[in-house]
Amino acid sequence: EVRLRESGGGSVEAGGSLTLLCTVSDYQYANFNFYCMGWFRQRPDKQREAVASFYGGTGGIYYNDSLEGRFTISKDNHRRTLSLQMNTLKPEDTAIYYCAGGCPMHIGSRRLAGPDDFIDIGQGTQVTVST
Repeated sequence: EVRLRESGGGSVEAGGSLTLLCTVSDYQYANFNFYCMGWFRQRPDKQREAVASFYGGTGGIYYNDSLEGRFTISKDNHRRTLSLQMNTLKPEDTAIYYCAGGCPMHIGSRRLAGPDDFIDIGQGTQVTVST
């Protein structure tokens, strides 16, 4: 069973930055390059929403348009980690952020993968942005 563990969450003032890191362990399948991964979040009183996804096979990287280019997802296949650089944070970015993996190739290579597209999900890390 693949295990995902997030780190890097915390509290920050509006306008600040945070970098989330997801560490993958017990991955025993084919080439890790093709392991589709992403981030989604759950804001207070909101449904879960996709943030960004990364499919390495074709370099498919997708973002939620509402983020307006403030976030950057990256994947280190050697270290087996996934990162999310978050800049110019706003109070509305306050949420639990989840690392996820295992979305199907036909999804990850074509569009932003959503929470229901993943089979492996981490425990989440809290991000709080204050005014």
